[in-house]
Amino acid sequence: MIDQYITRGCLKKPVESVEEGKFRYDCPGCNKLNVFDWLETIPEHDAGNLVEVRFKNTRKGYYINNTDLPLVRGDVVAVEASPGHDVGIVSLTGDLVAVQIKRYGVVTGNLKKVYRKAKPNDVEKWYQAIEKEPETIRMARQIASDMKLGMKISDVEFQGDKTKATFYYISDDRVDFRQLIKEYADNFHVRIEMKQIGARQEAGKVGGIGTCGRELCCASWMSSFISVSTSAARYQEVSLNPQKLAGQCGKLKCCLNYELKCYIEAQADFPDTSIPLETEQGRAFHNKTDVFRRIIWYSFGKDNENSVFIPLDVDVVKEIIRLNRQGILVKDLQASSGKQNGEPVIVYQNAVGEDSINRFEEKRRKKKKKPVKPQNESRESRVNRGNGENGDIKVNEENIEKTENQAKPGNQRKPWKQGKQDHRERHPNREKHGKQDNREKQGNKPETAKQPKE
Repeated sequence: MIDQYITRGCLKKPVESVEEGKFRYDCPGCNKLNVFDWLETIPEHDAGNLVEVRFKNTRKGYYINNTDLPLVRGDVVAVEASPGHDVGIVSLTGDLVAVQIKRYGVVTGNLKKVYRKAKPNDVEKWYQAIEKEPETIRMARQIASDMKLGMKISDVEFQGDKTKATFYYISDDRVDFRQLIKEYADNFHVRIEMKQIGARQEAGKVGGIGTCGRELCCASWMSSFISVSTSAARYQEVSLNPQKLAGQCGKLKCCLNYELKCYIEAQADFPDTSIPLETEQGRAFHNKTDVFRRIIWYSFGKDNENSVFIPLDVDVVKEIIRLNRQGILVKDLQASSGKQNGEPVIVYQNAVGEDSINRFEEKRRKKKKKPVKPQNESRESRVNRGNGENGDIKVNEENIEKTENQAKPGNQRKPWKQGKQDHRERHPNREKHGKQDNREKQGNKPETAKQPKE
């Protein structure tokens, strides 16, 4: 039940206010295509008689408040419709409504009227119409599928007084749905209206989160859709990957047009990148372009994997092309690069002071091993080395004798496994657990009487 009210722009039902039994939404800012009213808090502000009313999903309408009702954002109102009346929520009032009307090109002479604030009877019928929508769209899709029409029923919206239902559909070709309207009228017993929408409008009605992590533009603020072509991606040096360039609607992303004018103006004086540069070393071909840094990369050969990219300024490229047209070859392309002319190379700088992301991949430093004392060193040399040239350090001769005895072949300490193996070779008849054998031997000894102590 709550999911159906989300389509009207809120996560809960409208609350009945104390005065006169009117209804109002407490959270008016979470609806689709919301407009921030920055004039709302200004004192002595003339609200005017124009209001913006929102309905299901992205549908909005503009009406005249000719009875001077005290309307604020969030009020549930009954407005004029054809036929009957419709129920919606006030989403904007004041001077900004005139700005929105001018933006969308609405003719003010044909605006309909606001009848009244919604009464409990109006809201009850509105609730019943909202509850019928899920089952209606399921049956409508089944009927269209049985008739094998090349169309997709995207959404359905009932009018507030339950006298009319509007079906939104998507179709690539023209569809003759006259028989379909008769079937819908017989099944739903209301007046039927069909509206064709595009894929971008359907994405706006459904809503969602884009690849940028924000809400879809068509669901949050965009209402007019301009055609997007792949040339917009080429101007911005974006890879032509269909999976990354396509949005949720399956079409090219609308955001490709946002910065297109800036890129076109910046590339107004750029040379044609399809022209190779003729040098004494060979032909240099274009690889990539940094538009706002005005740097173009060239390389010798079309194999980009094994070639070296040489950055050149736009003015340098234009000069080289001019010389090539005169039949002059450039001696060294590397010498014409900005790096050779002493120009600063812009690289990444850790200005924020963050740690490197590769800090966990660095290998740990190995501990330095202690130097091993030579075993064959003579006694006199060790005494001299220990005492030093000035005789500051003294060595105890007894300790030297101990180290000499340990250094003998017979006295050297063996590893644990090798010592255990030598022990078994010397005592082949003894079992592994010597302590247990000794206990058994002690247990088999005959008992002897203890002699009393004197």
